[in-house]
Amino acid sequence: MSTQASLTGDGDRLKTLVVVFLRGGADGLNMVAPLLDDGYYRARPRIAIKAPDAVKLDGRFGLNPLLKDLERPFTDGALAILHAVGSEDSTRSHFEAQDLMERAGDMAGGWLGRYLRFRGATTTGALSAIAVSRALPESLRGAPSATVMRSLEDFTLGKGGGALQMSLEKLYAQQPDALGAAGRDTLEALRRIEKVRTTTYVPAHGASYEREEFSQGLQQVARLIKARVGLEAVSLDLGGWDSHITQSAIMDPQMRRLNAGLSAFYRDLGKTMEHVTVVVLTEFGRRLGENSAFGTDHGRGSVMFVMGGGVKGGRVLTQWPGLTDDVLEGPGDLPVTINYRDVLAPVLQRHHPKVDLAKVFPSYTIVPQPIYT
Repeated sequence: MSTQASLTGDGDRLKTLVVVFLRGGADGLNMVAPLLDDGYYRARPRIAIKAPDAVKLDGRFGLNPLLKDLERPFTDGALAILHAVGSEDSTRSHFEAQDLMERAGDMAGGWLGRYLRFRGATTTGALSAIAVSRALPESLRGAPSATVMRSLEDFTLGKGGGALQMSLEKLYAQQPDALGAAGRDTLEALRRIEKVRTTTYVPAHGASYEREEFSQGLQQVARLIKARVGLEAVSLDLGGWDSHITQSAIMDPQMRRLNAGLSAFYRDLGKTMEHVTVVVLTEFGRRLGENSAFGTDHGRGSVMFVMGGGVKGGRVLTQWPGLTDDVLEGPGDLPVTINYRDVLAPVLQRHHPKVDLAKVFPSYTIVPQPIYT
């Protein structure tokens, strides 16, 4: 959908996918703890989340208390949690696991870029995809159009921009072809963003974003969504989850950031969340057993969060294998029983029913998770 269309009634049907990548291998077992599994407590006598401290979810699992504000979307039915999720990569290498997860296979380009190419839409807006980052992530490579930004201040023609924009408008107005349409589309987006940039932003519904990079990035995304500039896909990173030593010192600040950012975004968007889906994922989880340094080493299965419109939340979806020695993988890891593609596929299909999933996830047979049923 073009930016022009998103500024008209057609924009009411435009959906935005926000992908948050927790880089470093987030410990799903301590983010969403298996409270009834004795194996969890035997393997982690010093770092396990105590059952009385956890936010109870469904009787089996409990949310880390540092993620307590996510209880609201969970109980609202807008947040589904999936456990024992991951990819088929068993190297436990950050680089290889992240590369596979972002490409979704041994091929050029990223899955998010292929989604934008094969989603079944005939046009692509100038701001259809953005990465709130310093560089374009692998997942967005190959997208028809993708912009890297740190803040809305990045969207400007600079000094003398007004005169330049007027000249460009005259130039593109005379172009009846696709180039002219793309130029007019970009200028329309710039006009809209300029209005947003020069207006003091007050988050809705009492939401408050913390003054740190991740929360501020989500606030920028919320502003763009509300401005209806044609935004369809967003990539954000929250790094720093590699918790080999003193896990609480590594993970606790990151969980606080994740909790604050997602909860503010959910509150701020309100009913607009009906047209937005947030997916949170990580390249792999951590070893079941704690190590001698009060940390955990690289593992396999972890968690994914899916929050937004149409989600049948308030559930922890899992094919839980248990944590006994006979089911653990390799040196003692939670097995991957749900492939991350099976979580992403129904989300993409809801956003664009005509998406060609065989091209987005080639050489893989989708077994969709019941996120919406």
